[in-house]
Amino acid sequence: MIFDLSIVAALYTATYLSFVRLLRHPRNWHTPALRVSLATALLVAVTVIYVSATPKGIDLVVLLASTSFIVTLFSIIAAPSIAFRPASRTMEFLAKHGEYTGLWMLAPAIVIGFAIANIKLSGVLATAMVIELVWFLRHRRVNRRRTLYPLAGHDLLVLNKQARGDLKGFAKRHGIRELLLSDSVVTWRGCDKKTLPCPFNLYVNRLGLNTAPCCREHMKELCYVVTTWLQEMGIVYWIEGGTLLGAVREKGTLLPWEDDVDVSVLADPSMTWAALVSGLAERGARDGYSVDAYEKRGYFTICYDPPEPWPFHWQRNRMRGEICLDLVVYRRAFSYGKPVVERRIHKGEMPATESGWHGVPEDLVLPTSTVSFLGSNFSCPNRPEAYLRVLYGDFRKVEYTYVDSAAARTRRQFDGADQRKAPDGLVAY
Repeated sequence: MIFDLSIVAALYTATYLSFVRLLRHPRNWHTPALRVSLATALLVAVTVIYVSATPKGIDLVVLLASTSFIVTLFSIIAAPSIAFRPASRTMEFLAKHGEYTGLWMLAPAIVIGFAIANIKLSGVLATAMVIELVWFLRHRRVNRRRTLYPLAGHDLLVLNKQARGDLKGFAKRHGIRELLLSDSVVTWRGCDKKTLPCPFNLYVNRLGLNTAPCCREHMKELCYVVTTWLQEMGIVYWIEGGTLLGAVREKGTLLPWEDDVDVSVLADPSMTWAALVSGLAERGARDGYSVDAYEKRGYFTICYDPPEPWPFHWQRNRMRGEICLDLVVYRRAFSYGKPVVERRIHKGEMPATESGWHGVPEDLVLPTSTVSFLGSNFSCPNRPEAYLRVLYGDFRKVEYTYVDSAAARTRRQFDGADQRKAPDGLVAY
């Protein structure tokens, strides 16, 4: 009995960790590799077959019960990651309550455990519920202690416009637990390294709100920290994408609806991919930031949350939000006889190069220049406005690339205009 319980506990834990590792892909807007998906599916198959195996063969009732339980629980666990993209109402609902929805399977687990007398099945059910309870308690404890941030000016204007003046109803309808309303005072319960991040993929991209003040602070910190790492490593870098757009168009600030920080680096023969991975991972562990590498796509995701011991750091893929910096690797090349710097993945309207990558003329980027951003000077492309025109065309025109179309229409009424006052009757401290 002890042997069977130990084996099924180990099998389920390995299956769970493989699955949450898989969730990093939809969170980064791409499909998991077939090899990784098959590995997780194989672990599920091995687990349910071992659980349902008897001396007389496979117990079909146990096979069906264990498979249904794991598939249902994993669907619940995956909801916050799936909801990074537009998702069904069910997935959106599960994502809103991602800290504890796994515990909703406790009642079914008890019923199945009593209805089917199978020690191995009971071991799987118990292991799954222990993991869900630990996940819940870990975040329940720290989420109670959050820093209060004022909401004022443009932040409050956007919130009130999207809520059509009904802030309480809007917060309740969309599960915005960070929003505090009291006697016309509007404050935000901010996230930090110990709490779950604000689910700003929902708040910014779906609801059309400004990025929460806490998340803006953390993005600023990430930008300073990572560019310092790159300077330590002697790597040529520049801010780009929406980050560069904020520096140029928004006069040195983040875009109000920014959802990440974009930085690029130039590869050279002295800095291999392995050396870059090692250098970033070492500094991430030293300074308390998670680093994920995607070699086939040629970029890194550096996250504000601290790295956890292997393999449990994969559990952060269960979080609904993620404050991160995307670090993309460029290389020098020639395309149709002209020098370019190119990257594997597409960006904006960046044209394809002769190699099948995407890039811009080298002289738009190198040698890098500097731009005032977030109260300091950061490296930027040599001709930043020309660079932005390649990416976005008329970059002075406000566009909402990832914001829901209905929310964008509401924003368009006042973004870019000098309307930074809070609505009448609302005060923020």
